[in-house]
Amino acid sequence: MLSYAITFLVLAIIAGLLGASGVAAMATNFAYILFVIALVLFLINLVSGRRTLVP
Repeated sequence: MLSYAITFLVLAIIAGLLGASGVAAMATNFAYILFVIALVLFLINLVSGRRTLVP
């Protein structure tokens, strides 16, 4: 999921350089949303973790 966020960020940078501001804004929003989702999932995984029972 983080790779998709980076892909959309690169797409936004390229579109911004080419002057397509609408596409750049939309790709930036997608990248931001995917980054936030990946961050939340990482934090949930970090908190819950893999708990092993000691025999």
